[in-house]
Amino acid sequence: MLHDIGKIGVPDEILLKPTPLSEAESRLVRAHTLLGAQMIAGVSFLQVAGVGVVRSHHERWDGKGYPDGLAGDEIPIGARICAVADAVDAITNHRPYREARSWRACRLEIVAQKGKQFDPDVVEAFCDREHILHEIAGSSWQPRKLWLNGLLPDGQPAGDPGARA
Repeated sequence: MLHDIGKIGVPDEILLKPTPLSEAESRLVRAHTLLGAQMIAGVSFLQVAGVGVVRSHHERWDGKGYPDGLAGDEIPIGARICAVADAVDAITNHRPYREARSWRACRLEIVAQKGKQFDPDVVEAFCDREHILHEIAGSSWQPRKLWLNGLLPDGQPAGDPGARA
């Protein structure tokens, strides 16, 4: 995922850490937005939208995000859309520090952050089009339980019937 390309500069021990990060580790993770923007800055076809999305996808509608503390319409629209998509992915998929949550829990969290973390218009668009995801995925859609590299911690491929949740 291009928006997180800067995580290539963050050691796996930090990205996969199952316990809370130290302040220094948190600073390093937050720096992935700046590193990612630098990494794609020289790619001509990504100049228009890519750099803004990569740099600003952790900005918050209320101005409490990073790296620049942008608020509201100061945040590029692509980054505002990416923020919701990134949150959906993070909430509905397994992480080293917590299990995947249900689609219903995800939707409730996204709506709860409307006007705080997320652009209210983007949240409304997400909710208005949620049915499309279910139509595409089918009625049995459930969040994937994936590790960052596509494997569960014990090395079993994600989706393996014997794999841990």
